[in-house]
Amino acid sequence: MQKKVAVILSGCGVFDGAEIHESVLTLLALSSQGASYQCFAPDIAQLHVVNHLTGEVMDGETRNVLVEAARIARGEIQALNELDAKDFDALILPGGFGAAKNLCDFALKGADCQLHPQVLSACQAFARTGKPVGYLCIAPAMITKVYGPGVKLTIGTDQDTAAAIRQMGGEHQECQVEDIVVDEQHKVVTTPAYMLAQNIGEAATGINKLVDKVLELA
Repeated sequence: MQKKVAVILSGCGVFDGAEIHESVLTLLALSSQGASYQCFAPDIAQLHVVNHLTGEVMDGETRNVLVEAARIARGEIQALNELDAKDFDALILPGGFGAAKNLCDFALKGADCQLHPQVLSACQAFARTGKPVGYLCIAPAMITKVYGPGVKLTIGTDQDTAAAIRQMGGEHQECQVEDIVVDEQHKVVTTPAYMLAQNIGEAATGINKLVDKVLELA
């Protein structure tokens, strides 16, 4: 039977939204494995807007996370409050700074971060029902807020980020870009992606492994 996967995006663009390569590679891997997917994003304002040519914050400009994420999903996207975990076999959250700025406030508060209520509700629904979830890049910083202390995860090798995750109670494991970390008990799969990747090919290797494992656990 075809497996159905929900994908939560955080905008469009590495510096203020979902990392586009990670998002597209995730959707491609799912499709290549014969799974169907539906993209979701919270219908909220982005924390800020970044000029991706210069890296500068564009003061006075505002954008909507759902509207921006629709660019990646080619318009086939729903508001996050419409996500019902009962309709899906698994969940995947690509990275990008939007995961740490829009889905939660880790980029601002580190270990004291909180998830947006809609994101927390959606992720907890998959956790409660024992359905597998994949987190890419910086998105694993949210995991302990969903599963509690002791969950195994990776963001790669960045020591400052790993220290914040350990402060929140996560069991961080160093991991190279081409690999994954699997918490079999919680059915959580993580990969560093562009926390370490130097090019799209390196990112693809770990993302493909993550998608394969998430579908296997489903």
